[in-house]
Amino acid sequence: MGSTSRGRLRVYLGAAPGVGKTYAMLSEARRAKERGRDVVVGHVETHGRDQVARLLDGLETVPGRTVVHRGATFTELDADAVIARRPTAVLVDELAHTNAPGSRHAKRWQDVQDILDAGIDVVSTLNIQHLESLRDVAEQITGLPQRETVPDDLVRRADRLELVDMSPEALRRRLAHGNVYPPERVDAALANYFRVGNLSALRELALLWVADRVDRQLIAYRADHDIAGTWEARERVVVALTGGPEGDTLVRRAARIAARTKGADLLAVHVTRADALSTASDPANLARQRKLVEDLGGTYHQVVGDDIPRALIAFADGVNASQLVLGASRRGRLAQLLTRGVGMTTAALAGSIDVHMVPHEAVSGGSGRPQPGGALTRRRKSAGWALTLAAMPALTAVIAPLDLSLPSEILLFLLLVVGVALVGGMWPALTAAVLAFGLLNWFFTPPVHTLTIAEPENVLSLAIFVLVAAMVSTVVDLAARRSREAARSRADAEVLSTLAGHVLRGESAVASLLGRLRETFGLTAVTLLERDDPSGDWRIVATSGGPPITTPPATTPNHAGPDGGSDVVTIDDRLVLATRGRLLDASDRRVLEAFAAEAAVALRQERLREAAERAEPLAEADRMRTALLAAVGHDLRTPLASAMASVESLRNTDIIWSDDDRAELLATADESLVKLNRLVSNLLDMSRLQAGVLGVTLRPVAVEDVLPRAIDDLGPLRDRVRSDVPADLPEFQADPALLERVLVNLMANAVRYSPEAEPVLVTASWHGERVELRVIDRGPGIPTEAHERVFMPFQRLGDRDNHTGVGLGLALSRGLTEAMGGTLLLEDTPGGGLTMTVSLRRAL
Repeated sequence: MGSTSRGRLRVYLGAAPGVGKTYAMLSEARRAKERGRDVVVGHVETHGRDQVARLLDGLETVPGRTVVHRGATFTELDADAVIARRPTAVLVDELAHTNAPGSRHAKRWQDVQDILDAGIDVVSTLNIQHLESLRDVAEQITGLPQRETVPDDLVRRADRLELVDMSPEALRRRLAHGNVYPPERVDAALANYFRVGNLSALRELALLWVADRVDRQLIAYRADHDIAGTWEARERVVVALTGGPEGDTLVRRAARIAARTKGADLLAVHVTRADALSTASDPANLARQRKLVEDLGGTYHQVVGDDIPRALIAFADGVNASQLVLGASRRGRLAQLLTRGVGMTTAALAGSIDVHMVPHEAVSGGSGRPQPGGALTRRRKSAGWALTLAAMPALTAVIAPLDLSLPSEILLFLLLVVGVALVGGMWPALTAAVLAFGLLNWFFTPPVHTLTIAEPENVLSLAIFVLVAAMVSTVVDLAARRSREAARSRADAEVLSTLAGHVLRGESAVASLLGRLRETFGLTAVTLLERDDPSGDWRIVATSGGPPITTPPATTPNHAGPDGGSDVVTIDDRLVLATRGRLLDASDRRVLEAFAAEAAVALRQERLREAAERAEPLAEADRMRTALLAAVGHDLRTPLASAMASVESLRNTDIIWSDDDRAELLATADESLVKLNRLVSNLLDMSRLQAGVLGVTLRPVAVEDVLPRAIDDLGPLRDRVRSDVPADLPEFQADPALLERVLVNLMANAVRYSPEAEPVLVTASWHGERVELRVIDRGPGIPTEAHERVFMPFQRLGDRDNHTGVGLGLALSRGLTEAMGGTLLLEDTPGGGLTMTVSLRRAL
C-alpha cells in the first residue's frame, strides 16, 4: 500500500546508553497522543527500567514479529504490521539494531526505511558510536568493535535530530543508582565502557557531529534564501596565503585572532590564478605554511580564480567567515598609486567581513615576483628574425611583377607578418610589420619609389595594416606565452602530485625521495648533506645517482663547486640539498625547494622512527627492572623477616617454649620460607625474561584456576575478600604464576585500605576480545593526578616510607601484567574507593 509522500524521521541521538533517549522519545509520544496524534509503539526496549516501562502505559503497541533461531526466540519490529495499522507516527527504539537471522532485512534501519516509504512518521533513538563514519573512532575510544552501524546519510537526512545530553559524572551516578543496568552489571559497566574518559570522548563526538549538521543546515538555508551577508553564528577566521615568506607571520596572527574566541575556526586559503601566470607562489613555503596551519588546528584550502580579490571574498562568504587576514602589499609606492592592489580591492569587496591588513618584513622588499621571460625559445626567435629579413624582400620581389591591387598586396604582407609572429613571437613580428609598411609604401603605393602617399585612402589602409599586424603579433605572442606557462604549471603540478603521492603512500625514505627528484629533472646526482655545526664538515646523509656530492656549491645556486654540483637548496644551517647535472631555471627551483623541504621532513621521520625503535627495548627493560626492584625491596622483606624472627626465637635458650609454641614458630618459618622460595623463583624467571632468555608462558587460563589460590595466599586477610565472578567467564591468555602474583598484590593493597566492615570485591567480565578482572575497595581512594605515581617503586603518594611497602606491589603488578600483554588501570569506585582493573586478551 503506497503513499504519495514519504514519512518524516525524527532521531534522538545520545553519546552513550542511559542518557535518556528512550525516555525522551516516550515522553514526546505521550505529549503527541494528548494532542490527538495517532502514535503507536513499534518496538521499545525498557532494559528493566521501571521509569521507561511506566511511560509505555496508555500507548498502543503493535505486536512484534517472533523469530526462532538456534533454539532462541527473538521479538523483532514487524514493519508489515505497522504499515497495515497505518498510524500517524510509530516509535522504533535502537535504530542500529541487527535483526535476527531470517528477517526480511538485516538491519532495523532498513525496516524503518520501508515504514517511511509508506508515508508513516518514525521516531527512533541512536547512540553516536553506531554512526558508520565514527565506527573506527568509537572502537578506538571504547576498545569494543562496533558491529551495528547506521549510514550517516540516513541520520543527516532526518527531518529532526535532537541531542539528548548528560555529563559523564551524572551518567555514572545514574548507573551507580541502578537506573541504567541491573545491579549485577553496574560494577563491570562502570569499570569498562562507562569510564569518565570514554564518556567524555563520546560526548564530544556527539556534540561535534550535531554541530556539523547544524552548520550544514545553516549554509544550506543561506544558499536557499540567497543570503550573502555573514551570519556570525561561529567565528571563522580566514587567512590568505600567497606562498611568500610572510605567510608564517599571517598564519600565526590569524591563529591568535581565532584563539580569542572559544570554538573559532581557522582556515587558510591560497588562490591559484586560472591562467597559470602567477609565479610568486613558492611550493616549499606553501607546504611549510600548510603544516603550520594544521599544527595550529586549522584547515588548508586551495581555490582557482582569475580575480584574486573576488575569489577570496567568494571563499570567505562560502564558509561564512567573519574575519579575513591579509598581508600588507609588497608592491612599490608607484604601483600602489596606479592600482589599488589585492588588499585594498578585497577590503572594498568584503562587506560585513572584517579585514585585517597585517604588516610584515617583506613589505619593503617589493613584490618579489620574477619578471616573466619570453614565451618562446631562442631558436624560434632567431627563426623569426631570419624570416623577417629574408622573406620580406623575397615577397616584394615575387609580387612586384604581378601588378596586383594594393589591398591584395597588403593582405599578402599581413599574412607574412602573422607567419613571423607564429614563428618568432612579438618583436620579430612588429619589426616585420614596420618593414612591410616601408616596402608597401616604396614599391606599391603611388607614387612608387617615393615615401609620399598620394591617396588618403592608401594612408588609412597602411595605418590599419600596421595596427592589425601589431595586434595580431601581440595576441599570438601572448597565446604562446600562456601555452608555455600552462605547460610549465601542468608539469610542476604533476611533479608536486607525485611528491604528494610519495608522502601519502608512506614512502618516506630519504633515498627514495632523492631518487624521484633525480628522475624528475634528469640529474646525474642528488645528495642530502648535513653537518653538526654551521662551521663543521659536511657529511652525506643520503644520495641518488653518482658519484655523490661531498660538498655543496660554494655560494649561489648554479655555481659549480669542486665536485661539479650545479645547484643547491639550503634547508637550514646544518642541512642542504645539492644536485649535479643540468642547470635548473627559477620555476624548476621552486619545485626543487619543495622536494628539499619534504626530504628534511622524511629525514626527521626516519630518525624519530629509529629513535623510537631503539627506545622501545630500553623502555621494556626498564619496566622489568622496575618491577624486579619493587619485588626485591618489598615482597622479599616480609617472609624473610618472619622466617628470621621464628628461627631466632627458637634458638633463644633463655626462653622455654612449649611444644605448641615451638610448632607454631616452625610453621611460621616454614610458611615464610615457602613464600620466599616461590617469590625468588618468580624473580629469577623475571630476570631471565628481562635478559631475553626466558619467555612468559602464556596459555588459556580459567579464572577459577588462579583466583582461589591467590585468595589463599593472603593468609588471615582472605576472610576480607569476596569474589563475584560469572560462571560463564571465558578463558584468557595469561601466565598462571605471574597472574597469581598480580592478584595477591592487588587484593592485599585493597584490603589494607578498605574499612573493616567493607569487604574487597573481586569481579570479572568480558568485552569483545578482552577479559577484565577487577579488585574493588571502598577505601579513601587515590586522587586522579596520583594514579600513575603509585606505580613508581618505593613511592607511596610521594611518601618514602618503605617499611609499609605500599605502592611497591602495584609497581610489580603492572610490570607482570604488561609482560603478559595486558594492562593494569586504576579508576575511582563510584561512591568512594579505588578499582584496579587487569585487562587480558581473551583466549581464542
